[in-house]
Amino acid sequence: MPVMPGAGEATVSVERPVVTGAAAARLFAEGMPTASTVGGQNRTTVHLDGSNPSAGPLRMGAAAAPSALRRPGRGPRRANLQIKRFDPWSVLKLSLVLSVALFFVWLVAVGVLYAVLDGMGVWDKLNGISSEILQPADGGGEPLISAGRVFGVAAIIGAVNIVLFSALATVGAFIYNVSADLAGGLEVTLAERE
Repeated sequence: MPVMPGAGEATVSVERPVVTGAAAARLFAEGMPTASTVGGQNRTTVHLDGSNPSAGPLRMGAAAAPSALRRPGRGPRRANLQIKRFDPWSVLKLSLVLSVALFFVWLVAVGVLYAVLDGMGVWDKLNGISSEILQPADGGGEPLISAGRVFGVAAIIGAVNIVLFSALATVGAFIYNVSADLAGGLEVTLAERE
């Protein structure tokens, strides 16, 4: 067994005979041998048409095994599966990641809405009306609506949503697992593209 330098593993060289030209045509016309001697060495052939080795030669146009090729006109293969169980731990992790992503989307949406309404002067009018009604005439106190208050309330709402979304998704996974044990779970049909 020759060893390649620096490889650290032994390799074996195998010679395979190549049959070409007239010899290949003769072998095909006679039928491929299944366990015969070709070039002085034993060879094994695989019959793709499902016939046994003693049934004779392979014929052109013979049908291939049904699992190897899809026959035209039969349509795509389909598989019916049932979803029996959701792992609650994986549901919790996925729901946490999704809810944190939605938290940042929520803050960006609140920021855009605040900037648009501030550009239109809505907050100035509301702060002017609230200062006339709620504060004394001479005092110029803190405005009712400011960026800090808006983003603070939005952050609190987003944090509550993270906790609620994650908890509800995990509890939903538990409920689905129990009901799937009783009723059998959801059935899904998968099919190949045509």
